[in-house]
Amino acid sequence: MRWYTRRRSRTVCLSLAIASLSLHLLLAILSRSVYQNPCDAPSPRQTHLHTLRALVDTNYTSRMLDNHVGHGRKEEGPPMGSGMSKLEALFSHPLYNMPTPPIHEDDWLLKVKPKGKARETSTQMWVSDSDIGDDSAHWNRSSDSHPPWLRFHLGISRWQLYPHLDPNMASLAHQLSTHRIVSAVQKSGGTQLKLVMSFPNYGQAMLKPMKQERDEETNFNLYYFSDFERHNAEIAAFHLDRVLGYRRIPPAVGRLVDVVTEIKDITTDHKLARTFFTSPVNNVCFYGQCSYYCSTEHAVCGRPQNLEASLAMMLPDPSLATRRTWRSPWKRSYSRSKLAVWEKDPDYCDTVKTTPPYNKGTRLVDLIDMTILDFLMGNMDRHHYETFEKFGNNTFLLHLDNGRAFGRHSKDEPSILTPLEQCCRIRRSTLLHLRLLSLPQYRLSDVMRDSLSHDPLFSVAPLLSELHLSALDRRLVTVLQTVSRCQERQRSRHGEGDDVIYEDVTDYKTLVKHVTPAR
Repeated sequence: MRWYTRRRSRTVCLSLAIASLSLHLLLAILSRSVYQNPCDAPSPRQTHLHTLRALVDTNYTSRMLDNHVGHGRKEEGPPMGSGMSKLEALFSHPLYNMPTPPIHEDDWLLKVKPKGKARETSTQMWVSDSDIGDDSAHWNRSSDSHPPWLRFHLGISRWQLYPHLDPNMASLAHQLSTHRIVSAVQKSGGTQLKLVMSFPNYGQAMLKPMKQERDEETNFNLYYFSDFERHNAEIAAFHLDRVLGYRRIPPAVGRLVDVVTEIKDITTDHKLARTFFTSPVNNVCFYGQCSYYCSTEHAVCGRPQNLEASLAMMLPDPSLATRRTWRSPWKRSYSRSKLAVWEKDPDYCDTVKTTPPYNKGTRLVDLIDMTILDFLMGNMDRHHYETFEKFGNNTFLLHLDNGRAFGRHSKDEPSILTPLEQCCRIRRSTLLHLRLLSLPQYRLSDVMRDSLSHDPLFSVAPLLSELHLSALDRRLVTVLQTVSRCQERQRSRHGEGDDVIYEDVTDYKTLVKHVTPAR
């Protein structure tokens, strides 16, 4: 009996050993087949095209958006395997690199004579070459001989101020932030202090000085037309305009300006010169002459001489490129008690749609593009806009004077979105860009933080506080939800929501065909 039990135990052990060996052999075979399969991360092109498929889908709703940007979501970086920052990944996305038709000769704003010396004149006083000791620049059709400001002017077309990934932007920013200032005069007109700064190569920039701290919110008791203009708002507006894919705001950078050597000692503006004084703590101050906020109580002061300021590239002189000023149909009343017509009539857009130039072409969706920009940065002061007269009604709108943006981060102003809410019309390309910027890997606040970090004043302090950056994401959700409501409203009335979208992008198959590299 004992022998039988021992033999049976050996049999059971042998069976278990065989079963274990077989299992290990099976696992080894399976593991080898898995390791032979490629495990590389998807390429940036594959990731971008996958994102593109989702964005082109017209059934994209605000519920999907909420899934992407809901609170508490895990932070995501740029597309896997790209090695790029979020800003670089965004600008390399197919939506920002769609093929465009060639620009015809008549679609350029300016031309350069093939021979001789071309020098832009100005209504401001120029300083001659002999006065500053620099050689004259011989400008011709070779862009290598042009200073950055002239390359910028010559790059303005019917469709935009500058091309995507313009290589001239770095040189232009360097000039604005470092080149010697040879003249400083106050710009006439306007409600607040602005200076025109001139450089040795005849370039000019608009200076807006620092008037309040970055984190200081606009007083809630102030009306929008009583607000200060902010230097960091001009800079941030340029970056936001570029991130949105508009490219309709002139380049603007930050700079520390010496109030004495770069303004007081070189100005030929006698009215400006008379307003300089030294404060009780030995800071050099000035206040100029303007309609509002030009007094000793609202003086601009250095610390003790260094002054933070924004410098925005000047557009071509009106004598060379005339601009037309248009009153915005949704202009505010600028009254403490009176409402504008659009604030009282919910069907106001029906009237606008039948009024030239909004009754044909792209003017209405151009204005709604500007509305979305203003809502994102909280700018209520858009009473007029301008276009280049040469291009007639078929051109983009200039997004100028953004100093009253980014005043409040804790409150959104829904009335800014009234044109979108009432008209329910938006470009397909604009909607696709907004959806892209709502995704975690391209989040608007992140790409703006990245973009602003390249400004010279970032070394002093971030241009926008984190609260302002968070407000951008919150407001973006509101814009997309507004579009979704418009589509739902159209479906309930007409059975479809396609009337909301202005088609300026080819269909998905054509788009993917153009952006997919040949193998």
